[in-house]
Amino acid sequence: MQALSTGQKSLAVLLLVVLTRLLLLPLYPLMDTTEARYGEMARLMVETGNWVTPLFDYGVPFWGKPPLHTWMSAASIVVFGVSEFAVRFPHWIAAMLTLAVIATFAKKQRLPVLPSLIILASTVVFIISAGAVMTDMALTLGLTMAMVGFYLCWQGELRWGYFGFVGLAIGLLAKGPVALVIFAIGTGLWLLWQYGVFRPWKLLWQRIPLISGLLLMLAIALPWYVLAEKTTPGFLNYFIVGEHWSRFVDSGWQGDLYGSAHDQTRGTIWLYFLGAALPWSAFLPQALYKIYVEAPKHSDKQLNSNNSALASYLICWMLAPMVLFTLAGNILPAYVLPGIPALALLITFAWRGSQVPHLHKVAIAIAALLMVAVAIIHFGSAKDKSERWLLQQRTEILPTYYLNKQPFSARFYSAGQAEKINRLQEVDSSEQRFYLVVDISKVDKQLVNCDEIASNKDRGLLLCRRSH
Repeated sequence: MQALSTGQKSLAVLLLVVLTRLLLLPLYPLMDTTEARYGEMARLMVETGNWVTPLFDYGVPFWGKPPLHTWMSAASIVVFGVSEFAVRFPHWIAAMLTLAVIATFAKKQRLPVLPSLIILASTVVFIISAGAVMTDMALTLGLTMAMVGFYLCWQGELRWGYFGFVGLAIGLLAKGPVALVIFAIGTGLWLLWQYGVFRPWKLLWQRIPLISGLLLMLAIALPWYVLAEKTTPGFLNYFIVGEHWSRFVDSGWQGDLYGSAHDQTRGTIWLYFLGAALPWSAFLPQALYKIYVEAPKHSDKQLNSNNSALASYLICWMLAPMVLFTLAGNILPAYVLPGIPALALLITFAWRGSQVPHLHKVAIAIAALLMVAVAIIHFGSAKDKSERWLLQQRTEILPTYYLNKQPFSARFYSAGQAEKINRLQEVDSSEQRFYLVVDISKVDKQLVNCDEIASNKDRGLLLCRRSH
């Protein structure tokens, strides 16, 4: 058999990574809190038919994020039914679309396409987020479109400017104005780096369709914001002021309607980047050395100027999320994700005349580690991090009550039928037998007429009979 060419090997590795992620989607339960919360919100959207305002619970609007990620998962539920695969699949699709945008950009910039895609697809935060029910992959798709569109439009391809504004609209519907801020930081830093303080503003009007592009962006995104405020008054104040100001400047913000704010040491986002961008963040020092020390010695002045513009753009794009969140305490590792496509392109740029060291082996290793992680979750920790297993231990069709605390996964896996109560007297008096889920510490408190059926590390499932 003829040996595979380098290109064929690269394509095989890329397919291995992305298809592995796809095949793993249904093999582990939705985890509390993030995945189960957003999965349940999508299920509620389909059940209630309310496609305007995502619901945190029956009758409780969710103002914390725009609805794009919920629309994605809800639409998939309509097609595939309620399942882990259904709510995760659209986010995998968003990841594939992001790869497609990066492939187009790499080709236009004469960068090796397949290595760029392999690096992006096998970065830890990207491969995890590609199958996670979160807001971050939709945001990353939008910002990737925006950053690619801006640079290509700046180079003279006007239609790509409109493509970028569509990307910003997607960002506004995925996570809100933070998309505009990350975009402004990335492009603004690059313009200052390349052109100084005053010259960029004139060039912006000359090269970017600002007015028509902004109108296009608003035409796509603004109607939902207006409709959401009309449907649930107070949304805009909470979302714009609370979520986009108070949440980040006040680590002890008490206004959060849907949980508690995180309080990380300022600057932690940079450590998150180093970890979330593994294994490729380890290649960054050498990549920068190759770009700024080795390359100038071997290229003519004009070529070096063009290369420098692209390299500096990728660096600003990559760093934009970290710059924004440097002084924020309420952060998560996934916040670095919008900069990861630039990291992939930057590393490929540095090795554009040669093969990235150990490219295929590293990518295959990441895919293998993901399979191991999912296996560990499936056969071990899933029992404790999701209510799916506990609820599966019910052998009769009886009402199920959660005493004092009800995880989001309990709502999802009971199709909204499991109820939360604060005391036993709230159990419907007509129910002679019912399931009760309680804190594990209370299982041994000899609840009257209750027998333990199963338990995980946090909660016990009891079968109870009403005393006469």
